[in-house]
Amino acid sequence: MHVISRKTIDAFIKQHADARDALLAWHHEAQQADWQTPHDIKQRYPKASFLADNTVIFNIKSNHYRLTVRIAYKVKTVYIERIETHAEYSKKK
Repeated sequence: MHVISRKTIDAFIKQHADARDALLAWHHEAQQADWQTPHDIKQRYPKASFLADNTVIFNIKSNHYRLTVRIAYKVKTVYIERIETHAEYSKKK
């Protein structure tokens, strides 16, 4: 998959250094992945949440952080929308 934008990850890591290894591992796995359907993601990430418009929320670092992406399966592209702490994510709900 083509992952856009690594800059979002790098900026988040500057504020939350403890998320570095988990986010970079996710990024590497996503680049190597060939996700064709949500089922493909669910097999590897059983706790991922799926919303409308091909939006997926990944729990990062034992649910300390939430990574929200939008996936275009046909063109094999993952767009990182935002990364938040669990507390920030919960406030919005």
